[in-house]
Amino acid sequence: MTGAQKDVVRLLRDQMKERGSTQDHLDAITVLIAQCFAAEVCSIYVLRDGLDATDSGAEQTRLELVATTGLNPGAVHQTTLRMGEGIVGLVAGQATALAVSDAPNHPNFAFRPETGEDPYQSMLGVPLLRDGGVLGVVVVQNRAHRAYGEEEIESLETVAMVLSELLASSDHTPSDDPVAPDRLAGLCLVAGLAVAPAVMHNRNLVIARRACDDPDAEVGRLFKALTVMRESIDDMLARTEITALGEQREVLESYRMFATDRGWIGRIVECIRAEKLSAEYAVQTSQDKIRKRMGAVADPYLRERLADFEDLSNRLLGHLQGASDQDRALPAEFVVVARTMGPAELLDYKGKKLRAVVLEEGSPTAHVTLVARTLDIPVLGQCRGCLTHVREGDLLVVDATHDQLLIRPAASVAQSCRESMKGRRQRQVEISAGRALPACTRDGCAVSLNCNAGLLVDLPNVLNSGAEGIGLYRTEVPFMVRQSLPGVGAQADLYRRIYNGVEGRRVVFRTLDVGGDKVLPYWAMAAEENPAIGWRALRIGLDRPALLRQQLRALIRASAGRELSVMFPLVTDLREYHAARDLLDIELHREQSRGAPPPATLRVGAVLEVPSLVWSLSELCPHIDFLSVGTNDLLQFFFAADRGNRHLSGRYDSLALPAVRMLRQIAQVCRDHGVEVTVCGDMAAQPLDAFALLCAGYRSLSVPPPQIAPLRRMVRALDVGAATAFFDDLLSRGVADLRADLKRHADHLGLDLGNA
Repeated sequence: MTGAQKDVVRLLRDQMKERGSTQDHLDAITVLIAQCFAAEVCSIYVLRDGLDATDSGAEQTRLELVATTGLNPGAVHQTTLRMGEGIVGLVAGQATALAVSDAPNHPNFAFRPETGEDPYQSMLGVPLLRDGGVLGVVVVQNRAHRAYGEEEIESLETVAMVLSELLASSDHTPSDDPVAPDRLAGLCLVAGLAVAPAVMHNRNLVIARRACDDPDAEVGRLFKALTVMRESIDDMLARTEITALGEQREVLESYRMFATDRGWIGRIVECIRAEKLSAEYAVQTSQDKIRKRMGAVADPYLRERLADFEDLSNRLLGHLQGASDQDRALPAEFVVVARTMGPAELLDYKGKKLRAVVLEEGSPTAHVTLVARTLDIPVLGQCRGCLTHVREGDLLVVDATHDQLLIRPAASVAQSCRESMKGRRQRQVEISAGRALPACTRDGCAVSLNCNAGLLVDLPNVLNSGAEGIGLYRTEVPFMVRQSLPGVGAQADLYRRIYNGVEGRRVVFRTLDVGGDKVLPYWAMAAEENPAIGWRALRIGLDRPALLRQQLRALIRASAGRELSVMFPLVTDLREYHAARDLLDIELHREQSRGAPPPATLRVGAVLEVPSLVWSLSELCPHIDFLSVGTNDLLQFFFAADRGNRHLSGRYDSLALPAVRMLRQIAQVCRDHGVEVTVCGDMAAQPLDAFALLCAGYRSLSVPPPQIAPLRRMVRALDVGAATAFFDDLLSRGVADLRADLKRHADHLGLDLGNA
């Protein structure tokens, strides 16, 4: 950093330490930057996320002028530009600096008369970047045709880096208004969109009495409250809608077991007797200790189980004080905001028009996530700061699908969101009406559309969607929600119920895929530094062959007289596949020697999730009947980007040229060897990505049931031959933004890709 750059940075930091509003700081910063760069104009634009009221509720990101010196001050907070619009929008869209000596004649120039920028000819714009994303743009302008040099560009980039950190910090947001609109990022746990006022889940019960004179009486009160709490959980589990949850009921059964945990209850009793605390304060003390333990535990499964204990602590406190969430006066519809939640707490709100859940913590494998997914309730997790920024009654837009929460949005944004939801529901009704129509392109190419599933409760959705079958059945979910390892008989019974539930449709079973973030509660596993690439999936099955053999034995028994399609996850090289196939052959021979009826047909495949297998695919294909491409892990490993890390969310594009070329290579190798290939990852469920996959040569997709109808509609409107020729041309030319070019072409073809 040069001396001049250090001076600017120092002045920026000094300015932000001064007293005054954020707007005052930003105004002063524009003056400071203009002086340091000998510019007549300096302006700061900040991204505003929302929904475009003029575009049928489509998601729209705009750049708002938030501070300026040299332009008309009346344009501040009034002038906006879309991403990609104007030179400022181009800088933001490409996330790179741009110096223009003759701005009015630049092809991307967008004139905004209210700004009074007419006399200014030259412009230098630099993006404000943080965590790989764009926060906004800082711009300097001059009247003369000025050629900004590399040193000036580098200096402004340095200033932009510091300014980004200042803007992103909690103390330097673009508005000091405590009720101003806000946006928080999160992680989609259950996709969906909702608009409703906030209900804060934490009741903040006040504990008036800390000490007690009669510990025996307090212990008596504790056990009486425990009895009432257990009875209320039993009543909840007996409700009709709960008994129909299939394996999800086992989540709640395990939760009930926590309510009888002797260690937890014993620690509370010890606090009462040893420290002469009131029952309420003893429960609160135990809860505080649990919360501290949660902060120190890295294992995701243990964290979620500790969260269940905190859930029970809140529930027990309510019973001790005679308070109940059942008695709360709730709005006609609402969004629950919480630090974390247990499954029973979620069900307390069931039937009360709960539209979505926002969690400060939360994970894809949490019990509350599993239950919410079954109930089709959108959940946005890891939404840092939601408890600080959201107040009871605030209007919220929960856009879980796009990992964001909008707090107190403008009326136009909220209305656009409601219209978007209404339009989506109507479109879903329209396209679902065609579920009996074949998924065949206009030029006669058949596409197999299948569902991903993992629970018995998913099966009616498979049938209602009109899918050909289940392209991915995640067998690990029943293992994860039990308190002990299911035996061969229990597994075989489950697999028979799956066969019966799909009414003759094909089911592809993926063998046990645990490890990483999917931990079995009854199986102690050592902590790993990089669990996603550690001991998991087939690696566990091969190291613990008895576990894999039992599952294969159960699948063989359940499929007697029917087709058995089984695939092995996370295959890295041919030796692993052959070792797994040998275990399958051993179990087939074992069952036949017992006189058990064999499967009518056997199909064996692999899940391609590791890039190394791409370059062994030609050797693997002769030994498999089908291949499933798991794009979630494949692209995570390809880009070396943890897909669960919210800082990396959206940083790497699934339609980046290298990734698409790899995917096309996989499809080509399978086609050359006559091997059926299916994409079963999230990529297949995104309409524009699915369009690209079809152009890359894939003819089989497996997606969540709600995505079947829109994909069928897209397929039937597509001339895949012509689209593939266009796609191949883009790849051969190495276009800079494949996604944008494909989107424009899809729009030109009139394909309905939703909000892709």
